[in-house]
Amino acid sequence: MSRTAANSQGAATRAAAVHGWRDALLAVVAGFAAMIVTASLGLWAAGAADLPEGAFPRVVAAVVVMAAGGSVEVSGGAGFLADADASIVVLPLSVTLAGALAAGYCFVRPLRHRAVATAGELGLRGAQLVLLWLLALAGCAALARQTFGIDVGDNPLGELGELLDASPSVGFRADMGATLGFGLLWILGLLVLALLVSPRAPLPARLVRFQEAVRPAASATVLLLLAYVLVALAIGLVVAATRGHVAETFAVILLGLPNIAWLGFTVGLGGAWEGQVQGPFGLPMPQVLDDVLRTPDVSRVDLGTLTAYDGRAWWLLVVAAVLVLGAAVLTAVRSSARVRPWQHAVRLGVALALAALAVSLLGNVEARFGLSLLGIGDVDGLGGRVELSPLLWRNVGVALLWGAAAGFLAGLLAPRLRHHGEAPARPPGQGPG
Repeated sequence: MSRTAANSQGAATRAAAVHGWRDALLAVVAGFAAMIVTASLGLWAAGAADLPEGAFPRVVAAVVVMAAGGSVEVSGGAGFLADADASIVVLPLSVTLAGALAAGYCFVRPLRHRAVATAGELGLRGAQLVLLWLLALAGCAALARQTFGIDVGDNPLGELGELLDASPSVGFRADMGATLGFGLLWILGLLVLALLVSPRAPLPARLVRFQEAVRPAASATVLLLLAYVLVALAIGLVVAATRGHVAETFAVILLGLPNIAWLGFTVGLGGAWEGQVQGPFGLPMPQVLDDVLRTPDVSRVDLGTLTAYDGRAWWLLVVAAVLVLGAAVLTAVRSSARVRPWQHAVRLGVALALAALAVSLLGNVEARFGLSLLGIGDVDGLGGRVELSPLLWRNVGVALLWGAAAGFLAGLLAPRLRHHGEAPARPPGQGPG
């Protein structure tokens, strides 16, 4: 290779690296900006702007950390007078979705005009974005720490605390190690998913042959989940406009709308969840779900129990039938005419099963707080628990069956739905006529 050619190749490599850093920085800024804005508006609607000691930015940072897969620890106590048992495991999926859409779009957009990209280039671009993402996440984690005093009123703990200057408090802080570890998995999963579902994203040459089997079903499934969020958004806006409680409704929309929408997705398919709500605390959720869960024992959330409280819950089944069939038809129309109905069934069944697995794991909720006085027992009115966990194999199983049935039906309908100019598959061995 001549010196001129080597210099040209080196210059091109440096230019590609510079462009990669620029694109990665844009994706990180867009992702975190979307999460910060969404979290701030949601917490403001929930009343968190009135928190003492200027804690609002730190609470926003904690929510962003949780939304990006990080870990936030809750602790509390009152010196030797009291111990606190506190924990929170919940993903504010509205914030997560906002960041994922912004970052994923900005990652794929610079590559959209190319059919193929080398594994090395995609790996370099991904590594650049991951590094900047983890630096930004570490900054949020460093900010996400605060301690609040608790007003216990006329409780004995309050009187003793005043005498001994040991008032109870509760605080939170991000676990830096766990945040960076889980945050790494989160951003890597996002980048893989973005390449998987985007019809214009280039793949390495060795993987191009697999895109026909994966992309139509994967992209249709993602659109199905987004459609559930849009339906839930429309319902939330109608509720805010007609029934009042505007601030509370917008807090739910901006913090946990996909949590509710995707729970409805699994329940509409015939899946189920188990959980319980105790004490004065709770999470933003529809009243019917709070009613089902606020019982002395663990309750099951499925179509039957929801309908017992509100007959309109049966609409979840109708919505599931319409949207799943729509996703199946979209998958079949975007696939090659050579794909047989049983192949559509397998592909969509697997895609829906993986979607049900993902939303079940992401929608898991566990939050509790209890303050015990001198080890004797909980202080009345200051303890609470919220738990919601999926029946995992049931959710995955029914999604697999629905996807297989809808995919097979759409495969039978696909020849009538494709453009008339599309050529059917030729029998093996038959050349062009």
